[in-house]
Parts: sequence; structure tokens; C-alpha cells
Amino acid sequence: MEQPENIRDFYHRYPAAYPEDVPINNAQPGHFNVFARDSHAVKSAYRRRDFYKISYIIGTGRLHYADKWIAIDGPAIVLSNPFVAYSFEIAGEAPKGWFCLFSEAFLQPADRIGALQDSPLFNANSVPVFFPDERQHADIVFIFEKMMREMESAYEHKYQVLRNYLHLLMHETMKIQPATGFHKQINAASRITHLFFDLLERQFPISSADHVFNLKSPQDYAGCLSVHVNHLNRAVKESTGQTTTAHIASRIVQEANILLQHTEWSIAEIAYSLGFEYPAYFTTFYRKHTGQAPIARRQGIV
Repeated sequence: MEQPENIRDFYHRYPAAYPEDVPINNAQPGHFNVFARDSHAVKSAYRRRDFYKISYIIGTGRLHYADKWIAIDGPAIVLSNPFVAYSFEIAGEAPKGWFCLFSEAFLQPADRIGALQDSPLFNANSVPVFFPDERQHADIVFIFEKMMREMESAYEHKYQVLRNYLHLLMHETMKIQPATGFHKQINAASRITHLFFDLLERQFPISSADHVFNLKSPQDYAGCLSVHVNHLNRAVKESTGQTTTAHIASRIVQEANILLQHTEWSIAEIAYSLGFEYPAYFTTFYRKHTGQAPIARRQGIV
């Protein structure tokens, strides 16, 4: 399964977009950068990322999002978050405009990491497209132009300024009415199923006992995909012949086997890392799906 694109992957694909004097972490918490679309021809593939992105698209095309799409026929703000894949299908000439990408650590204090996905703009149920009017268009252009100039400056505290501009851009976006007029995809079931597996795989591999397994139930995945849980369940069953719950359980067992065989973590640590509140719950779950206790797997007893 395709892994999410991280910031380093992005710059590897588009090295011209990465100025040598800008370290990946900006010598600040997190990462931020801003680009003009006409100077960096970055195409939006149908993928998910581990960073947030705010695009201002001046052009025409279609944005595909979850099991729906919307036509873009003028200036539009398009938001993307790490939990939902999307793609932009260009119609006609390449669009102009700008986009900025950033990690949550750039925007949030360390004790609030994770809060951005619950924000009005970036939670998985939010509409990701906004069409500004002429006055709002002028304000957004002004902010992006200021970002571009600040990014090129040698000012010692420029990333603090950029953080303020980013907050301002988000507030200006929240003043705009979210777009309507989404259309259902013709192959909605297969698309939803693909996105479900994409999100499922994003939870793995688990590389630390402190890992937080966030998406544990069909309801969690449905929320991220902006669909009703019954719709998700029907789509996955139609496409694969198995239930959403069965796929989640199978992947948890697969990861549990890896952790039991290739780490020295205790059973309790493995249980907590896989999202179980108590080790006993994990043992019951594992025995139900494999016919043996976790300790038997660890000891190589079949």
C-alpha cells in the first residue's frame, strides 16, 4: 500500500522547489514553505500527505475528494489535511496561484499537537473548498504575496511573521462560505474502499511503544472520509467481500504478530500501542482472531 508523502518526499519530487538555505525544519519547530504555482509546476496527485496544505487556485478543473467531486471554475481556496486523500484534475491551461505547506508543529504549541485536525478548517468532515468574492480574493492575494516576500527575506524572526500570516489566511478562509455543489463519483464504492485502506495503512508500522492508534473502528474511518458509517461498510463489503471491521481486525493482528516476534516490548506495551485500553482486552481480541494467546505467538508455540 502506498505510504503517505512526507515533506522530504515532496522536495525529492520537486527539488527546484527547495531552496538550499531553508532547512527542512526552518530552524524552528515544524516546517513551513510557500510557492507560486507558475514558478513551481506541482501537479496534485491522488494521494495523502503527512503535512497540511492551503492552495489558492486560479484556474479551472475538478477537485476529487472522498466519494465526490466539485468543479472549480475560478479562484478557489483548497485545503488538504494528512487524513484525507484528494486530487486536482486540471481542465485547460495549468492553474496559477500559490500554495503553502506546513506541519502541525509549525502552527501549534507542542502540548496541542493533534488539535488542528479538529479545527473548523481541517477536520475530516469540513468542506475543503471555498470560493472568495472579489474583495476576499484581493485579501488572499495580498497575504500570499506577503508570505512570498517574507520567505525570501533575511529577517531573523521571519518564521514568526509567517506563522502570523498563516493564522490570518486561515481566519480569512473561515469568513468565506464553504462551497456547495459536490457531485457523487460514479465509482464511489471503489474509491471509498481505496481511501479506507489508505487510512488503515497510515496507522502502520508502529515504531514506538508510545504510538497512538487513532482509527480503531469503522466509525472513526467514516468520520475521516466524510461519509456515513453504513455507506462505508456497504462500499467495503461490495468491493472486497469482507466487512470493514474484519479488515481492521486483520491488520491489527498482522501488526501484533510483527511486534510480538520482532520487538522486546511487553504484552502490555503492545496492547496500548494498538489502541487497547487494557492488556486483557488485547489478549481476548488476539485469541479470538488467531486461536492462541499473544505470549504463545511470542514463544513460537503454534
